[in-house]
Amino acid sequence: MTKYRQPTLAARTTLAALAAAALLAATPALAQTAPTKKELVARVLQLQQPGIEAMARQIAQQPAMQIMQQAGAALQRVPQERRDALARDIEADVRKYVDESVPVVTQSAVRLAPSTIGALLEERFSEEELRQIIGILESPVNRKFQGMAQEMQRSIVEKLVAETRPAVEPKVRALQDSVAQRLGVPSGGGAASAPR
Repeated sequence: MTKYRQPTLAARTTLAALAAAALLAATPALAQTAPTKKELVARVLQLQQPGIEAMARQIAQQPAMQIMQQAGAALQRVPQERRDALARDIEADVRKYVDESVPVVTQSAVRLAPSTIGALLEERFSEEELRQIIGILESPVNRKFQGMAQEMQRSIVEKLVAETRPAVEPKVRALQDSVAQRLGVPSGGGAASAPR
């Protein structure tokens, strides 16, 4: 059996110097590969961009939906022979508005996200927490769950409307009658209804 010999002071100094040099050489590489907090926030925003764009679309479309509701009520007072053509023209105007407005609002939302949402994320989350958020958002299970969002919403809305319609429709009619009476106009006779 060979006897272990303790390295000399010179050998130990050389080994320590080599280890320090290797560590120093590796440190910039480690710093370059580890994402900074800003990069982590940017990744979270990138993963959330579809949601940001959907929110922006909804904001841009909301006035059009309100105008369509008002137009629908007003169309009931238009003679039948003009009603269909007028409805098509209004729908074309609304489509034009949506086509022109949605891109402007979504682009602004995506542009503003880093200075608003990103600033909040950077202020309130640590780098480790941001990594965890990214892990959750990139998880295949989360993506599957998010992909079911519309189906889940549709499922509950159908049952909710069916279950609450008998209780809500009389209240809607009473509200219509009350508003019509206050305005001194004939009641719409069911023009509006409970949620569909």
